[in-house]
Amino acid sequence: MFILIRALTYATFFIGFVLVALPAWVAGPAGLERPAAMGWPQVLGAIMLVIGAAVTVSCILTFVAIGRGTPAPFDPPRRLVDRGPYAIVRNPMYIGAILALLGAAAFYQSQAIAGYAAAFFVVMHLFVIAYEEPTLRNTFGPAYDDYCGRVRRWI
Repeated sequence: MFILIRALTYATFFIGFVLVALPAWVAGPAGLERPAAMGWPQVLGAIMLVIGAAVTVSCILTFVAIGRGTPAPFDPPRRLVDRGPYAIVRNPMYIGAILALLGAAAFYQSQAIAGYAAAFFVVMHLFVIAYEEPTLRNTFGPAYDDYCGRVRRWI
């Protein structure tokens, strides 16, 4: 139970800051306003946002249940997480976050949020290559190498 509380605390800060506060700060000067009518961009955006959020939550719960840790770099999983959404791609949490951001961009028809989503992907890709993968390789050794051989990084 304590692991779940730690994971939810981290997720709240991560989601609140990276997926809500920063995009609002980026889009604010661009004149972000609630759409006057609900058209297909808003419906598509809402669907994308919900799917992205569901993927992200699923990843957090998988970290707790299988990894016995959290997604936070300072409180990582104790076991290699290679099941659930992680059996499909190695970075589903970031994919879920990007999908949610792109959903918000579609909902608000905001190029600023779409640009933020693209920048977020670049930063996460560099973080994965420079920090996460070497750290996981050092922590889990051959099991992680085997996992990388079976599951692709992004697609």
